Amino acid sequence: MSPFPSVLISSCLLGFPTAYDGRGRLDIGTLRLQKGKILIPVCPECLGGLPTPRVPSEIQADGSVRDQEGKDCTKAFMKGAASVFRIALSDDVDSAILKDQSPSCGVHTIYDGSFTHTTIPGMGKTSAYLKKKGIKVSTS
Repeated sequence: MSPFPSVLISSCLLGFPTAYDGRGRLDIGTLRLQKGKILIPVCPECLGGLPTPRVPSEIQADGSVRDQEGKDCTKAFMKGAASVFRIALSDDVDSAILKDQSPSCGVHTIYDGSFTHTTIPGMGKTSAYLKKKGIKVSTS
């Protein structure tokens, strides 16, 4: 067991090109705050089997996740959430730093499902799943 705490982190925040548009969302400030921790990169959407790049997806009013073309992606998002939780268990992780506004990783806000760049209070599928399982979730 490592003397350093392990933390899950959205891989896009580390600069990995895993965001829906095939780009990273490198967040140097968040990385500086995590000094002395073991960062475990995760992308629930990739773990759920979705490609990169991919069509943007948003959580709908009924709780489903649909991409901008209307395809239901809920199963892939839930598969990704469960995969991230299994990683947390296997690496003895009790917290995660996730990308806000994402339909997977949003902690405080998500897009409203209209694909108009309108945000609303809410949690992404992975954030909600992890929180329900007792993992502390925060955003960068």
